[in-house]
Amino acid sequence: MASATTQEQENRAAQETARRRARYGLFFWLPAAWLAFIVFCAVFADILPLQPNEEMDFTALAAPPWEAEGHPLGTDAQGRDVLSRIIFGARVSLTVGVTATAIGMTFGLMIGLLAGYYRGWIETGITLGLDTLLAIPGLVVLLLASVIFGGSLTVVSLSLGFLLIPAFARVSRANTLNFAQREFIVAAKAMGARDLRIIVLEILPNVVLPVAAYGLVVVAFAIVIEGALSFLGLSVPSPTPSWGGMIAEGRETLGETPHISFVPATVMFLTVLSFNLVGDTLRSRLAGLRESAL
Repeated sequence: MASATTQEQENRAAQETARRRARYGLFFWLPAAWLAFIVFCAVFADILPLQPNEEMDFTALAAPPWEAEGHPLGTDAQGRDVLSRIIFGARVSLTVGVTATAIGMTFGLMIGLLAGYYRGWIETGITLGLDTLLAIPGLVVLLLASVIFGGSLTVVSLSLGFLLIPAFARVSRANTLNFAQREFIVAAKAMGARDLRIIVLEILPNVVLPVAAYGLVVVAFAIVIEGALSFLGLSVPSPTPSWGGMIAEGRETLGETPHISFVPATVMFLTVLSFNLVGDTLRSRLAGLRESAL
């Protein structure tokens, strides 16, 4: 009787811990609000009351915010409004981050499902291919793609998405292995269900959520990579604004006009941090829900 009571108390404690981990908090809602704000500004940039992002104000060259009338965040070395360029630059960063992640997640999810479900030589072959791809220096691939095909959103998104496939495939495979031997899968096989039906209807719904939560963290990584390429001049060409390009434009006068680089760098930092916090919170919530269900 005592052992049963102790077991029941342990189960209740475990469930309470899982529910506590699953709750949202301030470190979720604040980053989520920031991301919603950035996405809203990027989508509706054309109708927002902003200065034209390529218009030059020769009366306020590299002017800080407190000296540039009509420019809340100041101007760059060519007199262009920093606020306007940050908002229009958000389109580049978010487009690359979301598109590259979507490409990597789509192909990586499918590859991971196959490797985790079939096992044997299929798993061995896929794992070997993923390890080979991971051994290729990613920066070299991105640099070669930018040099050969030119810097554009399409080239950067496709090449970065290709490099993200192994990461998503590993997460997908690990979650597939976790569900492939569950009772409901064994029961479906015993009832004569085909492999495709089991993968699509039984395993995929359980795998796609943790993979999508991981994808939010990867979006942050993709934004950083795009910013690095823009800083090197290998992403979208000027005068199209991008956060990395704006940071690079202010590096030569960093001591005299730090706002040119500091403002876009701060926006990028907050956006990347927000994606990481939201992604980590969602992954913890999924883990808590899974523990409570077991």
